[in-house]
Amino acid sequence: MQRFDRVTGPAAPLLQPNIDTDVIIRAERLVGTPKEAMGRFAFEVWRFRADGSEEPDFVLNRAPFRGAPILLAGPNFGCGSSREAAVWALAGLGIRAVIAPSFSDIFAGNALQNGLLPVVLPEQTVRGLAAQIEADPDHARVTVDLERQAVVGPDGAAHGFVIDPDRREALLLGLDDIGLTLRQAELIEAWQAEDRRRRPWVWLGAAET
Repeated sequence: MQRFDRVTGPAAPLLQPNIDTDVIIRAERLVGTPKEAMGRFAFEVWRFRADGSEEPDFVLNRAPFRGAPILLAGPNFGCGSSREAAVWALAGLGIRAVIAPSFSDIFAGNALQNGLLPVVLPEQTVRGLAAQIEADPDHARVTVDLERQAVVGPDGAAHGFVIDPDRREALLLGLDDIGLTLRQAELIEAWQAEDRRRRPWVWLGAAET
């Protein structure tokens, strides 16, 4: 998993509520599309016209937001069906953090397992950041600092956010759940060795570790 500590750059304002996973990545793209190619189809129904050309009014097709590492979104972002590919698609566009008033629990969990940081801030704060960005889009920059647990707006004001300490550590280290578990490899192996000694019948036919 890609580490996350701090990201600074343009923050694309897309403040519609209830942006669901089918908007982020269409269901038909889940078959036959490699994980690393999902970004091509992120927000496909909004990014492209029927003839395949780009929709120039869509925020992620406009400078300076094309390739923006941060997305500002409305409440209940990532709702709808449970598809990890929605996170892969956002990451494929270069998005490292989404700031919103609330997220679907499943989407947030998938994001944290894939190095994308979901940041919850009050809706008024998100709209305030969007207003600052829209006032000077070519120069406004936002920083999401996981070490400090703060979002710094274009005006320099810092807005703290809350994240589970274990999730924070995993992102800072670039470790998913399996990676975190493997940090305890010595303890796991010691337990296995002791259990083999106490209950050898349980391990009949098991490969030696």
